[in-house]
Amino acid sequence: MRAKMFSSIAMHWDFALILLFLGVVIPWMGRRRIRQLMEMPSTTRLERLSLYASTIAFQWVATCVILWRTASRGIQPAELGLAIPHAELTWTVSVVLSVLILANQIVSLRRLAARPQELRGLLPHLALKVFPQDTVERLVFLALVLTVAVCEELIYRGFVQYVFQSWAGGTVIVGIIASAIFFGLAHLYQDKRGTTSTVVIGAIFSAIRSWTDSLVPSVIAHFLADLVVGLFAPSRVRAALEQFNIRSASSPESQDQIDLYT
Repeated sequence: MRAKMFSSIAMHWDFALILLFLGVVIPWMGRRRIRQLMEMPSTTRLERLSLYASTIAFQWVATCVILWRTASRGIQPAELGLAIPHAELTWTVSVVLSVLILANQIVSLRRLAARPQELRGLLPHLALKVFPQDTVERLVFLALVLTVAVCEELIYRGFVQYVFQSWAGGTVIVGIIASAIFFGLAHLYQDKRGTTSTVVIGAIFSAIRSWTDSLVPSVIAHFLADLVVGLFAPSRVRAALEQFNIRSASSPESQDQIDLYT
């Protein structure tokens, strides 16, 4: 679907404010929250549940604001990808993309057990401090993952992609690149490798959204990717850390790495 062209080269003031918030405030908030988590020796059940609840509320508020402002500008839901105009193509792409995403996540998690010495960076902290650890937490985490998949896809593949594509006179590649960059900025709390991967995945999702004219494939893939990591990473990380500590217990030069996770 060709994006509706704006009548002026100047961007709507409300869209510009939303983009400023997404490009500046969201990255700052994310980095600040992750830094706080990294400094904590551990988290309680209440702290994890509070984190899930606040994230769910924040994402839905942001999404509702975007839907409100786009509706006020006469933008139809279908123009944001909230439709399935090509059902056969959309569902076929959804299945293929989901299988590829699941395979990638499973391989990555299995690699932790095979190469525990490579366990570095943000993942172990998230797995042990943020991801769910009991049935109640998993149920709330399920709601969180569903929220993130729907809201982030609407925000970045729906709104951001539409705005920049329209602003560029309907140029698809501009919308894809802008969407991927803003998606990467939202995940700037990751290391360089993680942020780069996020930008690449964002570009792929944006291209698929443009191809199918629907957010359905990326929503499903996003949901499955986060769900698999959130449910299975904690046990994998603990097993990997245990192996790493056992193998490194007699190695003085590895003590700093052991201390990082214990």
